[in-house]
Amino acid sequence: MVLTYLYLVVAISFEVAGTSALQASQQFTRPVPTLLMVLCYAGTFYFLSLTLRVLPVGIAYAIWAGLGIVLISAIAFIFYRQKLDLAAIIGLAFIIAGVVIVNVFSKSLNH
Repeated sequence: MVLTYLYLVVAISFEVAGTSALQASQQFTRPVPTLLMVLCYAGTFYFLSLTLRVLPVGIAYAIWAGLGIVLISAIAFIFYRQKLDLAAIIGLAFIIAGVVIVNVFSKSLNH
């Protein structure tokens, strides 16, 4: 199970890097960030597929997407100076709470 979560962390990391590269690609006009984006998205889906050997697809996708949203929002705030208002921060906190609830209380996971 630890290896499954490691794969999921790697998938999330690739997704966040790929989305950051997507922003840096400036609508696919810069070749290096565009290539990096393609490679990262390929990596994210490969490692996400490895998690599906153990985790149900809905649970794996919820964790992957939820944490990806929170991390890319933090990166956008720090590196791209994109503002987060109170509603956005509260919404992101709810996403984190949802991921915690799924991981701690869900009977769908093999703890």
